[in-house]
Amino acid sequence: MVKKFEVEGFENFKSKVEELSKAGTVFVMFSGSKNEKGESWCPDCVVAYPVVQDCLKQADEDAHFLYVGVGDRTFWKDPNCVFRTAKETKLNSVPTLMKWGTPNRLEEGQCADPSLVSMLMED
Repeated sequence: MVKKFEVEGFENFKSKVEELSKAGTVFVMFSGSKNEKGESWCPDCVVAYPVVQDCLKQADEDAHFLYVGVGDRTFWKDPNCVFRTAKETKLNSVPTLMKWGTPNRLEEGQCADPSLVSMLMED
């Protein structure tokens, strides 16, 4: 079974993905941060999350899934947002799902397409 982790912010993301990547495949989902009710401000993220979770059942059981909150809407929309500018991530949109250490990524509506998400996890 895929091991799941959740972090908030860039520095927490960097340290956790470094730790997890030493232990095998890591799928990273970047999403709008959740509020006190556990809901993301990003509607596309809300739609994509259950699709991604369902497709994780098909992933290698030794894989890891890391959910990363990129901050609130104002922080994310800033063109200088670290998630947008850092060479490690270079995000254009949320949600973004990637197989860490590869160029393979899905963005926005692609993350809600079960066939595309499954393909990313099988690759």
